[in-house]
Amino acid sequence: MEPVTQERAAEPLTEHVQRISRRARAFDRRHPLLWDLHFTGFWVTAALTDYIGGGWHNNAHHPDVPGWLVLALSLGLSVPLLWRRRHPAAVLLAMAPFALVNAWTGAALQAALLQLCVVYHIALARPPRDLWWASALTLAPVAVSTARYGEGSWDQQIGSQLMSTAVAILIGITVRTRRTHTEALEDRARRLEIERDQQAQLATAAERARIAREMHDIIGHHLSVITGLADGGKYAATKAPERAAQALDAIGTTSRQAMGELRRLLDVLREEEDGSAELSPQPTLTDLDQLLTGVRSAGLPVTTTVHGDPALPPGRQLTVYRVVQEALTNTLKHAGPHATADIVFSYGPGGAVTVTVTDSGRGGRPVTASDGRGLPGMRERTALYGGTLEAGPRPAPEQGWYVRLHLPEENPQ
Repeated sequence: MEPVTQERAAEPLTEHVQRISRRARAFDRRHPLLWDLHFTGFWVTAALTDYIGGGWHNNAHHPDVPGWLVLALSLGLSVPLLWRRRHPAAVLLAMAPFALVNAWTGAALQAALLQLCVVYHIALARPPRDLWWASALTLAPVAVSTARYGEGSWDQQIGSQLMSTAVAILIGITVRTRRTHTEALEDRARRLEIERDQQAQLATAAERARIAREMHDIIGHHLSVITGLADGGKYAATKAPERAAQALDAIGTTSRQAMGELRRLLDVLREEEDGSAELSPQPTLTDLDQLLTGVRSAGLPVTTTVHGDPALPPGRQLTVYRVVQEALTNTLKHAGPHATADIVFSYGPGGAVTVTVTDSGRGGRPVTASDGRGLPGMRERTALYGGTLEAGPRPAPEQGWYVRLHLPEENPQ
């Protein structure tokens, strides 16, 4: 239990340190120059303190170096740190002459170690090939000092400096790798967020298209039937009042059916707290008789021919129903008076079906419905099952329009 207690006790301190670190990095990103001034000012102060206090004599190979030269070397090895992050290579080249003079004169100022800070930034920001000449520049003063004053063996002096340089390089590479990894994760998170938004937009667009298609199929068909009934009732009002009354009854029935289907669709779309909605099955082939009855009552004679066994899955039945509904709706709208319609159903094995709807109207209708959702909606439904849909005027000398739907066999799973 003791290790667990210690771990739990250490967690708040770790989080506190991480929070401080994040705040420091955020401050640095907002005010980089202010941070560089503080950093450089600290080391310039340390270098001048070493000069003023005379502490440099403790390590000097030649304590009689002029004071003005020691001051110049101290400033030359510390002031350039102000530009270490923006121009690390130039800063190291600027410090190199001061480091060589420091080694040659025997002053051996500790400020020469500030070159390692610049090497760290080269490893952090520059191409890896720059590390070769940067390491050589930091080793050159050590080689000069060892050759001139001969204190310590070559392997001790060079090995110590080489180890320090390697540590600075490794720290820079580690920080660079972590920073690159973090940026990659942030970029991936941004791309995933964008992709999520795009997927949501695509889903919204697809849902809107589906709703528009359903609304068109429901409202468009019933309004076309109502229009046909109203026209017939108007004609019969003066000659056969009883037929006009029948037309009005049919208009009322069709209107109530349209309102009922529309209400069910809106109930499904409405987000109710109790989640209840008045639901009913989607139309199937068994509902075609009711559809044809309504169309015939609107004044369009329709004949049907069936070949094969109409054994289709519910989704395919809905597609066939909606295509037939849209084709007959367009016939009611555009075929003109005295037109007739003929429907041929050809069912095959594996859910294959071909439906051909023809009429004997005037023809010459545009390829797309006037509202832009008729035939495109049929093609969208057909594409769901890998089928094809053809529509256009019938070849001469025949008049009218045709719509041909073909759904291939289902692929076995």
